[in-house]
Amino acid sequence: MQKPQILWADDEIDLLKPHILFLTGKGYEITAVNNGLDAVEKSASQNFDIVFLDENMPGLTGLEALTQIKAAKPSLPVVMITKSEEEHIMEDAIGAKIADYLIKPLNPNQILLSVKKLLDNKRLIAEKTNMSYQQNFRTLAMAYNDRIGHEEWADIYKKLVYWELEIDNSEDRSMAEVIYMQKDEANSNFSEFIMDNYEDWLNDPKADKPLMSHHLMKTKVFPILKPDKPLFFILVDNLRLDQWKVLQPMVGEMFNIDEDESYFAILPTATAYARNAIFSGMMPSEMEKFYPNLWVGDDEDEGKNMHEEEFLSRQMQKSGLGALKMSYNKVITAQQGKDLLDKFNNMKGNSLNVIVYNFVDTLSHARTDSQMVRELAPDESAYRSITKSWFTHSPLLDLLKKISEAGYQVVLTTDHGTVKVRKPFKIVGDKSVNSNLRYKAGKNLGFEDGKDVMVCRKPERMFLPKANISTAYVFATHDNFFAYPNNYNYFVNFYKDTFQHGGISLEEVIVPLIKLSPKG
Repeated sequence: MQKPQILWADDEIDLLKPHILFLTGKGYEITAVNNGLDAVEKSASQNFDIVFLDENMPGLTGLEALTQIKAAKPSLPVVMITKSEEEHIMEDAIGAKIADYLIKPLNPNQILLSVKKLLDNKRLIAEKTNMSYQQNFRTLAMAYNDRIGHEEWADIYKKLVYWELEIDNSEDRSMAEVIYMQKDEANSNFSEFIMDNYEDWLNDPKADKPLMSHHLMKTKVFPILKPDKPLFFILVDNLRLDQWKVLQPMVGEMFNIDEDESYFAILPTATAYARNAIFSGMMPSEMEKFYPNLWVGDDEDEGKNMHEEEFLSRQMQKSGLGALKMSYNKVITAQQGKDLLDKFNNMKGNSLNVIVYNFVDTLSHARTDSQMVRELAPDESAYRSITKSWFTHSPLLDLLKKISEAGYQVVLTTDHGTVKVRKPFKIVGDKSVNSNLRYKAGKNLGFEDGKDVMVCRKPERMFLPKANISTAYVFATHDNFFAYPNNYNYFVNFYKDTFQHGGISLEEVIVPLIKLSPKG
């Protein structure tokens, strides 16, 4: 294995011989030059892993040499070494994208630390990540195999996502299969937890229950509304916890993250149910009963989320907030996002500005329907990456910048998540049964009862509409999806490994709820 190659340029290079011998003894090969011009020429003609560059050299200065080296080889790490602590020199060096900055007199271990940080950083982080996860593996497994409540489940899911992202970002992916298997086992146990507790949460006033979709506005949004200062409620459809975590650093540059919580989406974890529950403050059967002109059932062709603004307006009136000005905007295309930016000044006069962004939902559907998008996002890591890329170049990021600069608060959330489905589950139903792959509603549904599905034969217990007296609901758990026996193989091959929602999984049910305040 070739030794790491270091180029060291200093007009007093002979005085640095002890340091060079020290690094040589640690397994590094040093090429020494005594001026900036030689450093530029050597770095252009040979391959080095790192360059040490003295700032104060006669002739071509360190900063001038740095500019030329980075122009030729932008990715080559350069460490600037100087006797001066003047701030403008540091700023010039940092602006030229140096990898590190050392001040003379040099300490051998200081130099070694800089080298290791730059050359061995990824390996050392990967080794530490894998070791730390292995140490936490047993603790996590013991936790989700115990009888635990909703708070513990939210904490376990957050930890699983943390380790999934840590392993995903490390060079050594040897533990990726282990975290996948552990998450799958946790999802199986979580599905049983939901089956055991969901109906009690809705029917028992004394039950220890999580915050759920229909209580979101009155619990987390309405109490912080002010007549004279706008609050922005931004709902990004289908935004999972892991997707939020990859966006968080960018949001954190603009906002203080005051609360980083989660809530539980209602069943079905589908837009028509979960998002309408948020804006109405009601469960689906209550919406159907009290607002029959606004509720659209699964058996109807009309769009299921056409009346969100009206639902929200009525919820505000019932909560005594009808006098407050409110705006509602739905963004599906990039142009709609840009148009919304142009209307930002108009939103400053509202107490509440609700914005629904549909991109992530559109992405999940596109990944199902388009072979090209499937190849761009073949796994969860790539799916997160596409979400991050969209956000980086989206009007939503520009909008958040404007909100932060104006000094306004934001509540950022979603209506449900999605799960990557892998295992088909056979079910039979007539033509009136809905098309969702993660839940089915109808009469005379035929399926094999078991732990892979949650069956609701009394929809009123789950506050779900009944199209007729024998209507039942069936929910797929963890990574199952429903498939009809007709044309079974084609159907399974088409939908296997796609991202779906509507059923029961950590990813679909436990979703992010973030409160942001502007920095400065």
